[in-house]
Amino acid sequence: MQPLDDIRVLDVSRVYAAPAGAMTLGDLGADVIRVEPPGGSDSMRDWGPFVEGESTYYMSANRNKRSVTINLKDPEGKRLFLDLVKTADVVIENFKTGTMENLGVGYETLKEENPGIILCSVTGFGHTGPLSRNPGFDPVIQAMSGLIDVTGHPDKEGTKVGIPIADIITSSYVVIGVLAALRQRERTGEGQAIDLSLLDVQMASMANVGSAYLNTGMVSKRLGNQHNNVTPYQVFQTADDPIMICAGNDGLFAKLADLLGHPEWATDPQYRTNADRKKNEKEIVSNIQELLYGKKSDEWLPLLQKAGVPAGRVNTISQALEQEQVVARGGVESVKHPKAGEIKLLASPLRFSNLGIETRLPPPGLGEHNEEVFGELYQCATDEYKAVGQGKG
Repeated sequence: MQPLDDIRVLDVSRVYAAPAGAMTLGDLGADVIRVEPPGGSDSMRDWGPFVEGESTYYMSANRNKRSVTINLKDPEGKRLFLDLVKTADVVIENFKTGTMENLGVGYETLKEENPGIILCSVTGFGHTGPLSRNPGFDPVIQAMSGLIDVTGHPDKEGTKVGIPIADIITSSYVVIGVLAALRQRERTGEGQAIDLSLLDVQMASMANVGSAYLNTGMVSKRLGNQHNNVTPYQVFQTADDPIMICAGNDGLFAKLADLLGHPEWATDPQYRTNADRKKNEKEIVSNIQELLYGKKSDEWLPLLQKAGVPAGRVNTISQALEQEQVVARGGVESVKHPKAGEIKLLASPLRFSNLGIETRLPPPGLGEHNEEVFGELYQCATDEYKAVGQGKG
């Protein structure tokens, strides 16, 4: 038994933010049916690298789903989709604002078919405001939110985060929003529409940077791997590899100072508090760095761990995936794929004491489950599904 195994989700989305949110709902047991036009609509299928012709990018956001093809521009295809809506709890889409209405499957229409339906719409800028009809892509959102301006080294141009971070954070809000709407429906019996904007999400995620400006006027600057508000809280170079050290409070700084052979730093008026250390950041960072050159990362990290100072090696992706902690927590899983054979996926991070999260289905091929889903919907024989697939069921 899974927490969402009585929930059906129609995933009418593509690329990452919305599909990844739908995937997490699938991880929690929901029956997620991915809906695309017969020719496909997800550009991620074309993004390499590939395994036996299957995109590894697409794989990252589409496990635990079934796939059907429906032409929403065709009246019979629209009717087929609305018949599916009658059986569903949630519809997730990320068309440009107004597209669902233009297709004749906007929220008001969905409500007529299923009053309890929850529609989660993900767009770049939301359904209101002057940019509401503009397309939104993750790097553009990173730029507009101020994220790029505070990311990178001070003597170079700002840089985007190395993963589609606005999409990834938004995918979590898809799950939060849908779960909240389902809980509300339990109380009221009514569904609702959720209007999620990548820009809204990324602005909210500016966290301490946004709060600092709103309340003090402080404009955070690019500091490379240092921190705007805390010292020492950055990457240091050892005799071989770089490591991240986060002495995030006075107590941790005292432990670090003691480990480095300078316990007097903890009571030195120049370094005693974080505010003191920020004023004298250049000197204390230089002193720490000089000492860290004396040992290799594999020597420093056990010492830092024993001392209780948060620290970790700056890993490559291969090192990250192979590290003992990730292996021990089952961070990678193997799944059998009908075309690509055995593939590996990053596992769900959810861990429960009384619930097992598992991958029941590999990322589906386009229309792979037409026979199965349409057969269930219309209770038709297998040889009749082709007519149903054209919206004639």
